[in-house]
Amino acid sequence: MPNPPLDIVLLVLDTQRADRLSCYGYEKPTSPAIDAFAAESTLFQRGVAAAQWTIPSHGSMFTGVYPSEHQMVQSYSRLPDSLPTLAERLRDGGYYTAAFCNNPLVGVINNGLRRGFYSFLNYSGLLTSHPNQAGIPANFIDRYRSWFKRVLAGTLSNVQDAFARNEMLLELSFSPLMVPLWQTALSFKGNTAKSLQDAARLLINRDQAEGQPIFTFINLMGTHMPYHPPRKYIERFAPHVLKDKQARAYLRQFNSDVYGWLAPLADPLNARHKNTLDGMYDAEVAAQDEQVGRFIATLREAGRLDNTLFILCSDHGEHLGEKRLVGHTNAIYNELARVPLIIRDGSGAFPQGTVREEVVSTRQLFHTILTAAGCANPAEMSLTLALSGEENTHPVFAEAVPPQNVLKLLMQRQPELVQERLCDRTTLAVWNKEYKLVAKNSDQIILDACELYDIVNDPSETLNLHDILPEQVDLLQDYLEAFYHNQTPVATTSVTADNFNDPEVYRRLQDLGYLE
Repeated sequence: MPNPPLDIVLLVLDTQRADRLSCYGYEKPTSPAIDAFAAESTLFQRGVAAAQWTIPSHGSMFTGVYPSEHQMVQSYSRLPDSLPTLAERLRDGGYYTAAFCNNPLVGVINNGLRRGFYSFLNYSGLLTSHPNQAGIPANFIDRYRSWFKRVLAGTLSNVQDAFARNEMLLELSFSPLMVPLWQTALSFKGNTAKSLQDAARLLINRDQAEGQPIFTFINLMGTHMPYHPPRKYIERFAPHVLKDKQARAYLRQFNSDVYGWLAPLADPLNARHKNTLDGMYDAEVAAQDEQVGRFIATLREAGRLDNTLFILCSDHGEHLGEKRLVGHTNAIYNELARVPLIIRDGSGAFPQGTVREEVVSTRQLFHTILTAAGCANPAEMSLTLALSGEENTHPVFAEAVPPQNVLKLLMQRQPELVQERLCDRTTLAVWNKEYKLVAKNSDQIILDACELYDIVNDPSETLNLHDILPEQVDLLQDYLEAFYHNQTPVATTSVTADNFNDPEVYRRLQDLGYLE
């Protein structure tokens, strides 16, 4: 008899740098649970995110194409119906599809990323989700609550969309009055523990799956700014913050200065500030690792882990002051582009304890999952190709399109930095086995903005080899130009920041007290 279909778990650790996990060579013990998971999995050393921030990166993981094709590159972009999502393909292939999401850009905004899920639980925003394990409300009161929440969710959805799509409202959300509201009361980072508990419950009890294999997508926001890790992890990874008043003052200012998360730094961080960000980020990594370890242990104890294709990855990394950058707005340096990609496979297709050195893209997860699920898919795009010894003929690319609502704020406040750092240009990158070329583009790729790095011997990208290895520049430049000019964008639906003018939404914002 054929083996039953595998369950599939896609666990996205939002904003997780690969180089801050011990299994990727970090000297600090930030990730014992993920390290143990990696030891019984296949670990890809050179996983590359297709984009530098949440929406375009998830768009590529969910469609298998690069951002310049799916065109989900702005907060107001919507995925076209003509481009099927991973969840839709798996649903049509017989899977029960469920999402447990802590990122409001995926779980709150009406951008098409929720398409194809039978159940999509959101743990952030104005109205969070609560799973009903029986599938239907138990009594009249529960049914009324369920109906009221659906009505309220429809009302608040437009309000939350408005903040993502309009630069005036985006800037309003940066105000000292608003920041504490959406960071805490509106659960910006969601609820890691609750979402993992709910996901484990579904995978173990299978209440709603009715005999179907289950595809579970989980997004965790533990390592995303702002940084508020439990004290025990601060004591372990950032003890100076507890002793140094100036470090604590900087941390408070950093956590509340949302504009500072988006803008290039005018000057490098001093040692105190850099150490503070490094330590607090590590503390968040370790805190989230504990929760992930608990989730994996729960599945193992219930006997569900060995019949599951379990993928642990990230949508992008994070700058913590390197190269005068903080956050993840407009760059493709390794701090952002290199992400963890670890696959544990109950069928044996991905051998345990294996480390692969090939450069691979997170967009290939779409093809890898569909291949494992037995859905029609181009097999040459699956990550199993990297295990076969065959040479990958598809170069790996990444794109960083500047978010237009953020760019307008930068132009208003720091136009000189926009000009200096070319923040208004799309950044493109291409990798081969040894080198990475980074370029800015306008109508054509600007050659004098190119950077070439030796990714094997200089992973921190400290030495630009553009003028030293012109033959490598020419080779990768040809790949990049062919990629840029041969991409075929899929028509998208969007509401632009300039023409967004819905009087009903503004009335609701006034009713909620956000506008006068």
